[in-house]
Amino acid sequence: MVRHYLSKIFILISIVAIVAVTASAIGLDKKQATTLAIFSLSILGALLFWDFRVSFAFFGSSLLLLFRIMTFQEFILFSSMEIILFLIGMMVIVGFLREIGFFAWLLGKFILANMSGRRFFVTLMIGSALFACMLDEVTSIMFVIMLIFEISDYYEVNPVPLIIASVFATNIGSSGTVLGNPIGILIATKASLTFEDFITHAFPLTMLSLALIMFPLMFIFKKSIRELDEKIKESGGNEILAKLLNVPPERKIKIGMVIFGITMAALVFHHRFELLLGLEANTILLITPLISASCIMMWQRDKARSYIEKDVEWWTLLFFLFLFAQSGALTHVGIADFFANKLMAFVGGSRSVLVSIVFFTSGIVSSMLDNVVVVATFIPIVKGLISIDSTYNVLWWALLFGACYGGNMTIIGSTANIIAIGALEKARKGSISFLEWFRVGFFITAITLAIVWIFMLFLPYYK
Repeated sequence: MVRHYLSKIFILISIVAIVAVTASAIGLDKKQATTLAIFSLSILGALLFWDFRVSFAFFGSSLLLLFRIMTFQEFILFSSMEIILFLIGMMVIVGFLREIGFFAWLLGKFILANMSGRRFFVTLMIGSALFACMLDEVTSIMFVIMLIFEISDYYEVNPVPLIIASVFATNIGSSGTVLGNPIGILIATKASLTFEDFITHAFPLTMLSLALIMFPLMFIFKKSIRELDEKIKESGGNEILAKLLNVPPERKIKIGMVIFGITMAALVFHHRFELLLGLEANTILLITPLISASCIMMWQRDKARSYIEKDVEWWTLLFFLFLFAQSGALTHVGIADFFANKLMAFVGGSRSVLVSIVFFTSGIVSSMLDNVVVVATFIPIVKGLISIDSTYNVLWWALLFGACYGGNMTIIGSTANIIAIGALEKARKGSISFLEWFRVGFFITAITLAIVWIFMLFLPYYK
């Protein structure tokens, strides 16, 4: 174990040293080279020692302050506190809805009395994608897995194919709205995109991509679907299961539905409200979860502290905060503009080549690394490119789709993947090897990336 850690430390130090030397060689000044080396230390340290990612984020940010690369005021400015506060509010809302059984009740609505194996498979994928759009990929996959375990236990079938399909749908669905993935709100705030922009630009391609992968997945898992269909017929249908899951909502669930509905309406129409009230862009979008969370905590005052302490993922949020601050430092010292100009010169200003580079690079890298890390690294460069030519706004969508869809390629490509595999192994219901996932994941990722790439290059709406 000690030797393993020492080898990782040696790799980390070597790569950071190479980055520092290379940065100076390609023309970055001393301050820029130092910033890039520190940023590399934080990112690579977090990836090599994932359990210590917050420690590396703390250390890297401290070095940036120590070497006067940024001030404390600039650190706060770069840390995107608006995104952190948005996520805190959403986590409180989700924690409340989970506690009152809202998601369990909602999942039960997907079970129909006359459902066949094929219909359940399709409904599961659509439900997984829509849940990710409305909530987030982590909450969505947690409750979908719970449903899959209920179904697989009831009919005594293998849950693995259903889990793989639901994870694919979840990652695709997470690109459909601002809420589906932390990178959605990150891109929305940095690019001044609205919920409506996501509905018009991202959601249609999300649904198209989902429809396109259903047919090959139904073919790949046809034996499992046939087995489920046979078990449903043997049991005389699934009326009993449907009755068990489709219980009438309790009073708290009804109140939760009202809160969730009002929150979603405010998020969907936030741009209209901002124009009506003369507010800064995305003000309503960012404060809506905080207002809803405050109402929940006043109503459930005995549990308010629990929502903050247990349902808010402080470990993750701290990592995001310090990562965003370091990403902002790249722009502050001019590194992002330097690489943006180099990239522009390399491609000769070709829009299609730039879109392809950002899209496929973010997709491939996101299959191996956390997509928030990938997007936070790309954002300063994309902003630099757009500052050169404002018609490159399509790069934001290239970054969003690439980072979300690339997560389907490998077993570690997204948080949803890791949670699903962990739940499967913890419940001792089977396991999925890296190659078993990759054989299907590579094919599905290739299909979805190809169709989105074609649309972004040739659809006038993205020009």
